[in-house]
Amino acid sequence: MFQSIRKNKIETGVIISIFIIVITLIVYFICNALNLGTISIVIALVFSIASAWGSYYYSDKIVLSVNKARPATKEEDQKLVNILDALMVASGLPNKPRLYVVEDAQPNAFATGRNPENAVICVTTGLLEKLDYYELEGVIAHEMSHIKNYDIRLSCVVSVMVGFIVMLADLFSRTLFWGGLRGNDNDGDSKGNGILMIIGLIFLILSPIFGSLMQLALSRKREFLADSTAVEFTRNPDGLISALEKLENDPNQLETANSATANMYIVNPFKKDTKEGKKKTTSIWSTHPSTHDRIEALRNLK
Repeated sequence: MFQSIRKNKIETGVIISIFIIVITLIVYFICNALNLGTISIVIALVFSIASAWGSYYYSDKIVLSVNKARPATKEEDQKLVNILDALMVASGLPNKPRLYVVEDAQPNAFATGRNPENAVICVTTGLLEKLDYYELEGVIAHEMSHIKNYDIRLSCVVSVMVGFIVMLADLFSRTLFWGGLRGNDNDGDSKGNGILMIIGLIFLILSPIFGSLMQLALSRKREFLADSTAVEFTRNPDGLISALEKLENDPNQLETANSATANMYIVNPFKKDTKEGKKKTTSIWSTHPSTHDRIEALRNLK
């Protein structure tokens, strides 16, 4: 576990550094397309550093806002509050995570925040209504595992940054349609700018794809660790197994789900129709390992 925490911290620093480089290049190409001249690189650097800082410090607020989450209260969510209190000693977390609730029929949950001291656990009303005490305990323990392992910092920062890159790619494409790529009077400068724009366009097309693949891979490999850590907290693998089965089989769609934050949930919030009896498998585009594989891994712990 300690190796995983250290690895997550290093990966977060590397990803933020890559993000600054990527955003700098994208904004530079956009500014160049708008013929802003040599000031383009200054604008690009300032914009990339500011966006990286904002993504790191405000990623949790951005995610909660996107999901339309409200703070949980003792009066309305007593069972949730009691479970969190009971798990605090077993988890060893330094601070109690804040609890939020999303009004949605699909049972699901996620954790977010830049570190355990600023962590949030968010659940849907469907989760509170459809799971019994021990199933809900397993889900909350899973999310607390993500907090303790620093998965929340990595997944949240990556989610916000990938979404930001996609928005910039869209802005660049609009710039092209608006006729932003205008050459200078000098033929040499025109050819040079044209080459830069082609490279920039290719880079913009590929960066969201690579970003999404990185996001998906980060999510998949950490779910198994969070599941096993949750069992260490609860000493009850059956609770989490039963919860995963209910979450997987629930037919409801999560209304607030989007592709940028899907990897943060305990199970994929996007439900896809599958033939009866056919097992869902993990593919390169999967945000999560298959629930069948996760349940098998949990049963092997017993």
